[in-house]
Amino acid sequence: MAVAIYKSLRRVLRDPSGAIGLILVVVILLISIFAPWLVPYDPNKLDVLHRFSAPSGLHWLGTDQLGRDLLSRHILGLQIAMVVALSVTGAALILGTTLGILSAYIQGPIEKLILIAFDSVSSFPSVILALAAVAVLGSSLPMIIAVIAISLIPHFGRVARSQVLSVRSEPFIEAEAVLGASQGRILLFHVVPNILAPLIVIASLDLPIVIATEAGLSFLGLGLRPPLSSLGGLLQDGYQNMSHTVVPVLVSSSALAIATLAFTLFGEALRQATDPRSSKEIQNA
Repeated sequence: MAVAIYKSLRRVLRDPSGAIGLILVVVILLISIFAPWLVPYDPNKLDVLHRFSAPSGLHWLGTDQLGRDLLSRHILGLQIAMVVALSVTGAALILGTTLGILSAYIQGPIEKLILIAFDSVSSFPSVILALAAVAVLGSSLPMIIAVIAISLIPHFGRVARSQVLSVRSEPFIEAEAVLGASQGRILLFHVVPNILAPLIVIASLDLPIVIATEAGLSFLGLGLRPPLSSLGGLLQDGYQNMSHTVVPVLVSSSALAIATLAFTLFGEALRQATDPRSSKEIQNA
């Protein structure tokens, strides 16, 4: 598995757009991890005497309508965006894969119940489902993560189910069963490792969608509440005060654009790197 990941990353780095995406992803993750040590000021400290300050040596990106340092707030906003994106994608990947495997292995009522649940959730657009759920249940960080993750579970579940049904018919799986391997051992050591690659690719492509969804909820006032700094909330604050300065809007929209572009470029390059047809084309070229 480690060798496969290493080879895939090497193919990603050969693609210029993939290399740019990977570099940006690494930078974003490092900023998110070390955010508490990178912020120059307390992001929630008010200084109304210096509100709407222009970018300067003291405040590199200026201050907002309450005098809070914009650089500090955007660094923490990026951290929260990564926490939400990685938590949502990880939860959806684990739950969706588990349900997909169960629906492939357990025939009968359980299989039908899981597939009906997939169809029911998928019948609603993810953004509409998130809007409705957050409006009714509240907009705390755990709730937003749970709502967006639930909307993505069928996406992973269907892929996992189709991959399991395909892998189960392979000769090496039948050989393991003939040699006396238990179903649990076959599942853990042979089926799951062979279905992870496409699921990881899907997860990487879903990350920018999650970032944009959370930002959209916050922009509409249904996302994270103050004092948490969401990129969507920062964009909304800047939009409401554009008559004073356009810097917050430019900074927030640029941060969102860079974050979504980075994961989109990386995800697309990773998809091509794990596609056998693309790999053959690269080798022949």
